[in-house]
Amino acid sequence: MSGKPDADFGITEELVRRLLAEQFPQHASSTLEWVGGGWDNEMYRLGENLAVRLPRRELGAKLIETEQQWLPKLAAGLPIATPAPVAVGRPSRTYPWPFSIVPWIDGETADTMPADAAEVERLAAFFHALHQPAPADAPFNPVRGIPLPALAGRMDKLLSQTAARATLVIEPIVDLWRNGLAAPAGGEACWLHGDLHAQNFIVDDRRIVAVIDWSDMCAGDPATDLVAVWSLFDDAAARRRLLNRVAPDVALLARGAAWAAYFGLLLIESGETNSPRHARQGYALVERLCADSGVLSGSGGTPII
Repeated sequence: MSGKPDADFGITEELVRRLLAEQFPQHASSTLEWVGGGWDNEMYRLGENLAVRLPRRELGAKLIETEQQWLPKLAAGLPIATPAPVAVGRPSRTYPWPFSIVPWIDGETADTMPADAAEVERLAAFFHALHQPAPADAPFNPVRGIPLPALAGRMDKLLSQTAARATLVIEPIVDLWRNGLAAPAGGEACWLHGDLHAQNFIVDDRRIVAVIDWSDMCAGDPATDLVAVWSLFDDAAARRRLLNRVAPDVALLARGAAWAAYFGLLLIESGETNSPRHARQGYALVERLCADSGVLSGSGGTPII
């Protein structure tokens, strides 16, 4: 990742209206409003209660098919809402990929409206419900849920780039990364969200009301999703309560902190290129990890575990 990539296909309101008229005529006259675009998809609000989610890159098209196949099967068992597709659009002569119609969920992303510390319990319940053994045919993601040594080359580059930034203290991040690398690997592959930074949580009145963007969902090490601990909560006591609930062993905790270190530096790198929101999230995440580094390693107070 080195900044938000260019789109492989330009998406306009006119194109979306044409697709709706062709495939979902019952929605053709509904209001349509562009609400944003991420790395892989563009989103248009459709009427009051729905949205259209369309891949802007070929990679996003492959990922949205994963969402379409698997998220509806998981959503019903999760204690926090997810925008599981309610209808699936087909490629057409004017648009090359599948797309989704999903529920619209009111609120703000957690990077603009932080979740209350009391939401720790609901997030812990979400983790316990999601991180169940995945079936043998569950999707594999080459950059999420994998053993940490597979990321070592990428992380070395990120650490080198970050060391040049005078605004960051890097030593605690290096220690957390090394601790994670040295920790025993995880056991059975579990379901993961795979990308639990603050922009993928919807918050209303400081309450978590939805977890969105399941493009990276896969089977793998649940430590990957622990990035949410440091992405969401500025309160150190809240982070500790959550870790006590969702990281029941030292190895999982060490891998989770290492994954959070990786995400933090990745967000900073992409953010400094062309995505300021990512940069702000990355800096906040790294600062919180550094603040917790003593207890995470067991060298600066009472260990979390």
